Amino acid sequence: MAEVLVRYFAAAADAAGRAEEPITAATAGELRDELVRRYGDVMAHVLDRGSLLVDGVVTRDRDVALDARVDVLPPFAGG
Repeated sequence: MAEVLVRYFAAAADAAGRAEEPITAATAGELRDELVRRYGDVMAHVLDRGSLLVDGVVTRDRDVALDARVDVLPPFAGG
């Protein structure tokens, strides 16, 4: 497992109470599980409706390998 910089935006930042932090995780699924463990139901709600940006690509795939930075994006209105 590698340490990745996780950056939070909007509702995700509110749920985490911070703008960013380092977290050790190898896959998107491991990261999601750790975020829910740390921040509970509020973060689970954000993750269920939002997405992760890994290497500039939006993903909801739990098996995606992580690189150095992941952005946690809340759901967006509009299209």
